[in-house]
Amino acid sequence: MKFAHTFLKALGVIFICTCTMLNHSSAYAAGLLTPQGSSHQALKIHQHHVDVVIENGYAITTIKQVFFNPHNIDLEALYSFPIPEKASVGEFIYYIDGKPVIGEVVTKSQADKLYEQEKQAGREVAKTSQDSYKTFDSTIYPVRANDSVTISLTYIQPVHVDTSIGRYVYPLAEGGVDEQKMSFWHSEKQVEQAFSFNLLYRSSYPVDAFRLPNIAGAQINQLSPFEWTASISNGVSVTTDATISESMSESMSEAPMMTNKTPPINNQRAFTLDQDIVVLWRHEANLPGAVDVVTYKAPGKDKGTFMMTLTPGMDLAPITQGSDWIFVLDYSGSMQGKYSAMVDGVRKGLDKLRPDDRFKIITFNDNAHMLTNGFESATLDNINRYLLKLESERPQGSTNVYDSIQMALRGLDDDRPSAVLLVTDGVANVGKTQKKDFFKLLEQYDVRLFTFVMGNSANRPLLEGMAKLSNGFAVNVSTSDDIVGHIMQASLKLTHQALRDVSVSIKGMNVKNMTPETIGSLYRGQQLIIFGHYDVKGIRGQGKGAEEKATVTVKGNLNGSSKTYKTTFVVKDDNSNPEIERLWAFASIEAMQDQMDYLGHDKDTEQAITDLALEYSLVTEYTSMIVMSDEQFAANNIERRNKKRVEVEYKARDIRKHQGVRSNRVDKNNPMYSKPRPSTGGGGGSTSLITLLVLVSVFLNRSLVGKRMNG
Repeated sequence: MKFAHTFLKALGVIFICTCTMLNHSSAYAAGLLTPQGSSHQALKIHQHHVDVVIENGYAITTIKQVFFNPHNIDLEALYSFPIPEKASVGEFIYYIDGKPVIGEVVTKSQADKLYEQEKQAGREVAKTSQDSYKTFDSTIYPVRANDSVTISLTYIQPVHVDTSIGRYVYPLAEGGVDEQKMSFWHSEKQVEQAFSFNLLYRSSYPVDAFRLPNIAGAQINQLSPFEWTASISNGVSVTTDATISESMSESMSEAPMMTNKTPPINNQRAFTLDQDIVVLWRHEANLPGAVDVVTYKAPGKDKGTFMMTLTPGMDLAPITQGSDWIFVLDYSGSMQGKYSAMVDGVRKGLDKLRPDDRFKIITFNDNAHMLTNGFESATLDNINRYLLKLESERPQGSTNVYDSIQMALRGLDDDRPSAVLLVTDGVANVGKTQKKDFFKLLEQYDVRLFTFVMGNSANRPLLEGMAKLSNGFAVNVSTSDDIVGHIMQASLKLTHQALRDVSVSIKGMNVKNMTPETIGSLYRGQQLIIFGHYDVKGIRGQGKGAEEKATVTVKGNLNGSSKTYKTTFVVKDDNSNPEIERLWAFASIEAMQDQMDYLGHDKDTEQAITDLALEYSLVTEYTSMIVMSDEQFAANNIERRNKKRVEVEYKARDIRKHQGVRSNRVDKNNPMYSKPRPSTGGGGGSTSLITLLVLVSVFLNRSLVGKRMNG
């Protein structure tokens, strides 16, 4: 696919996935699932504890839970929760006879077989699987009569900083768009006894503010400019608009260790797992653009793994042209309860248009419909007339996303900048629904697609895939997010030029298996995270402290001119961050999955994904994690590969815990960038665009002179 790269015109296709944007308390949420109409009352969640450590560019999240069976018969527990962004389960522990047993990753079919085998034999067994892009599902048997079971699950994910704002989300709220699942299962999402959320943040870059939007009573403590903690526990009420003071009171306490016989806690209020926990932090202003590198090499091995984070400090000029605005609005049945707020947002956006701007409105459910007579001038009379038409619509039917995009991409005026605003829950279920169909449609147009994915049940792989294919970017937003902040971040990107055709080369490390292979564009404030392997043969010295010089070159196109950024630094061998091996493996798996989404599934790629997941013990669509007694692992000839990996990771975490905050910046002596990294406090952008972005998520840059093919 070829794109024009001299940008004299801005064209946008904008997505908001509004699943659970409103009325999230009634939506499907993380919790224990029981079949509807079951003769047994749902099992209880007695305790739910979350511990998060964010350092060195990635987050480690550990969830510990106690389930209780109030019946006189042994039962099975199924716990389901949304899949976090870019995360994969690498550790699952089931407490058998009071002792923690670490799970092992096997193929999904083998895990299903082993689970049923152990269940039929009446032995303790647990399994965690991935349900497509939607959820992680943990099944546990048995929960003994009038007794409890304890499980612990850990996942890892990279953490990005965008325009000097960092963000972590603990997802709990589902979107309520899986009608078959909702009709079959009843969800028990209330923690009856003890709930806690404890987060430790460590960074060598100073942070001047920490924030938990929409959480009242959270405890935030600044240990230093480089270390912060945040905690929530029972008694904290979740609100819709409260904010947290940036100066805090008391320090974070650790979650209690749990056993099957944990005594009841009677002085706590119940906590409901129906709203995401979002943590935001802001770096100090005017920090330099930088290159950070974290490496890991197991003792005695030649192959090492690296994670490189590039935080550009680039001077990207603002875009000043106006736009035609095309609103593409979902009024399918899933939009009930959200539709009126969507119309109100459209009203606010239209009110900010200038008299010489134009707008077009397309609505869709089972089919796409043109509500306006083509483009209309943004006069007050026209705006009020079509808002009345919008208000008269009643959400019903299914969601034909494909036809709405196809209609929006037709009839664009080459002489005017344009933006297409699509508001939907992001789950296409009528008409063409396969990723390859959307990809083929986008290939017919010289556009940049940017997605603003809202809600945990949206089809994130589809929306992110379209953005990546069109050389745009994707922004994921929780229903609990600080939406105003996201608007500010997005507006600074969408109102500034971008660095196109970005490529990264690394010399001196003998780099292999680098991902992503294709980068595309970098927008204002956007970080680039690269994983790969390096061969330490020839590096001077042995073991920890071995080092070699490496040169990193970033090239791109800025407004028709070639730009090059370069730095040389010393690569130091290290064994402090074994988790980045899993992060590399998961990023590689995602790249292979993207390839299949575009080119079609094939057995060889599926097997490659499976092999990588087995080697690095990751839960994927093709693999699951099974927990049995040590004796049963041995009886079924299952190598305890993940147990060994987890022991290495725990040892490294314990060492890091007792170390001071360390810097991973490698270009301090030879800076790659001469300008500071962007922040939300600077930059221009039109007020009308910022207001419009309350609803929008994508803005496409398009060349005025590029040839556009009609669909």
